[in-house]
Amino acid sequence: MAKCSVYTFLFILLFTGINSSAQSYQKTDLGVKISIKGRELEMQVYSPSIIRVIKSPARSSLNKESLTVIKKPGKTTFSVQQQGDVLYLKTNQLNVNLNMNSGAIIYYSHSGDQLLKEKEEGVMFTPFNDAGNQTYKVSQAFQLDHDESIYGLGQQQGGKMVQRNLSLNMVQGNTDDYIPFFQSVKGYGIYWDNYSPTQFVDNKETTSFTSEVGESIDYYFMYGGNADGVIACMRDLSGQAPMFPLWTYGFWQSKERYKSQDELVDVIKQYRKLKVPIDGIIQDWQYWGNNYLWNAMEFLNADFPNPQKMVNDVHNLNAHMIISIWNSFGPHTKQYRELDKINALFNFTTWPQSGSEKWPPNRDYPSGVRVYDPYNPEARNIYWNYLSKMHSLGLDGWWMDSSEPDHLDFKPSDLDNKTYLGSFRKVRNAFPLMTVGGVYTHQRRVDSSKRVFILTRSAFAGQQRYGANTWSGDVTASWKALRNQISAGLNFSLTGIPYWNSDIGGFFLSRYPRKLEDPEYRELYVRWLQFGTFCPMMRSHGADAPREIYQFGQKGSKYYDAIEKFIHLRYRLLPYIYSASWEVTANQSSMMRALMMDFAKDKQALDINDQFMFGRSLLVSPVTEAMYIKPGTGGQGSMQEEDFSSVKSKETYLPAGTDWYDFWTGEKLSGGNKVSKQTPLDMIPLYVKAGSIIPVGPEVQFAEEKKWDDLEIRVYPGANGEFVLYEDEKDNYNYEKGVYATITFHWDDKKKTLIIGDRAGAFPGMLASRKFNIVIINTDKGVGENTASESDKVITYTGKKVAFKF
Repeated sequence: MAKCSVYTFLFILLFTGINSSAQSYQKTDLGVKISIKGRELEMQVYSPSIIRVIKSPARSSLNKESLTVIKKPGKTTFSVQQQGDVLYLKTNQLNVNLNMNSGAIIYYSHSGDQLLKEKEEGVMFTPFNDAGNQTYKVSQAFQLDHDESIYGLGQQQGGKMVQRNLSLNMVQGNTDDYIPFFQSVKGYGIYWDNYSPTQFVDNKETTSFTSEVGESIDYYFMYGGNADGVIACMRDLSGQAPMFPLWTYGFWQSKERYKSQDELVDVIKQYRKLKVPIDGIIQDWQYWGNNYLWNAMEFLNADFPNPQKMVNDVHNLNAHMIISIWNSFGPHTKQYRELDKINALFNFTTWPQSGSEKWPPNRDYPSGVRVYDPYNPEARNIYWNYLSKMHSLGLDGWWMDSSEPDHLDFKPSDLDNKTYLGSFRKVRNAFPLMTVGGVYTHQRRVDSSKRVFILTRSAFAGQQRYGANTWSGDVTASWKALRNQISAGLNFSLTGIPYWNSDIGGFFLSRYPRKLEDPEYRELYVRWLQFGTFCPMMRSHGADAPREIYQFGQKGSKYYDAIEKFIHLRYRLLPYIYSASWEVTANQSSMMRALMMDFAKDKQALDINDQFMFGRSLLVSPVTEAMYIKPGTGGQGSMQEEDFSSVKSKETYLPAGTDWYDFWTGEKLSGGNKVSKQTPLDMIPLYVKAGSIIPVGPEVQFAEEKKWDDLEIRVYPGANGEFVLYEDEKDNYNYEKGVYATITFHWDDKKKTLIIGDRAGAFPGMLASRKFNIVIINTDKGVGENTASESDKVITYTGKKVAFKF
């Protein structure tokens, strides 16, 4: 007995020693598991380029279903080897070293370049009571190179391009969309898979994510080699971006708000009468009536007596209409009653705060509006059941306002609200992902003839898979706000979500009490619209004053003509823009491109926050300061006046490694230099990368007015170039079945030869024969937005390969 007990004791001691040692690990089908310092650590190989890292307190059970990540780990060849206290995990893309004593991980490229290292002792688990559930506050720290540039983290209004030396309290807001993902100029990215309020901190010592709630630390390391590669990894994890209809890339007009259906339809009529192109119009809130009927998803307002006629009228004018819907419901709505029965309404203060529309809100008469629980699948079903009645009217899309959602009079206890997936605190930041996803998923199930289009105020990681274009919220108009939109949109795009826009002109005009009578605001609006011309969505919107083109004068006036010029330019570029959108869907590209995406080796380009590439060819440099105003002549305190007595200029940096062309004049310029460009009111600096091929479409009044049977093909010599022209049926999902066509243009600069390849694919209505008007750009052909008076060569193309030497 005694002898057996001794052996048993020795066996237990030996077994315990082996399992508590930092030198033991378990190889799994997906990677490795190991226990270090009383914590469980697992590395899962999702692909040769993507590693998931999970860390949790010992003996904890983890059964997490990610809200963002939809990819399942594939069968990836990898090796695991231990040498001393270091565990080496290798794929054909990555080398990952794990210190088996400290638990810190270092990531290397396959060639041996160090990419990122976890900070020693950089892990924290702090016990936390989350609305009665015992869990943890979790933190992971990394150590970046001192001069390493990182980007992403969603959309902020601080004007920073490089996201270093800052602290962010990541909780979704009206004008700030937080996404716990950053990527480095070194070609890697980190996605922190947590949805609770999170603190991101970067300083000289550390870069860290700290989240209020988490059963574990859970993050994904991805290596793409460059920004496009990192984005491809992120979309591989969280879903690809579907295509939008062609018409969505035209011009949009809206305001807060059209007060009758006649007013809305009349806006389209006015644009058609003036022969100014337009494709989309939006009906904002209150078409449902009073605030107690908030978001009823019915036209209960007496000024909208025949909604079907309104939609038909818009369609008959060759335009499209989307409508405002919210994520909250008034107490007199049918949705409220159904959602309340299943406990799918939250108890915290949201907008609107009063049953009266008057401002300020009268708190004696609370609206009773409550936010719904989109984490609950039954609640999402109820939401769509009512929205489907709007869908049956033929509306072309949804404007999902307050999708963060609005959370007023915040109290920490508000986050104790129970959702279908636990406390609101636990899943707070994923609210927009869930509510937008609910609408997209339901519509896709019942309608494949019309592509889902959602305009939404907020976003979270993975939202690109749900057919949504995010706008930057209710920003107050100012020159600083305009400039800040550029870096906000670029960093948002660098998280893998490619579709973004802003309210052209800014939402609130509180800084401009004279509204449209203020010459500074008129100039600001024109400059904002010029910026919007080169965003994925071109949409004029705002409160306090209407923004239709005819509010800014008439044809022949400076402001009107400048606005009209850029709307026409947008439509001329539709073949280029639609082809760029195909690159987003098919090849994980981005439409708005920070300069670091295409010029990562040019250190001067890494932190520029007022320039960007639109597609891979156009460098856009918006004007972001007032140029044509002066103090009033009526004495001290008089209002500013316009002053066009002299033409001002803006300086733009042209990245190195390529030559550039002035879009307006055709002048060829060398990269790696700053250049000055005169910027009268109807001009912004716009440059084209040498080697570019840009298709230019006809002048139209709406996107589908004319076929692309006579396109102008502009070739910018100086480097080899390639462009893929994409065409399909414009508004259904047949492209997912291969029903589309592409034509590849290749420019051989040495041979001065343009090769137009065989057309690939087909679709109903495809042009069997067409003309291409080839224009080789030089200083004498600065054709700008207008068709060249004489083409270098007119080609009849029937789908077969042709080559022409110039």
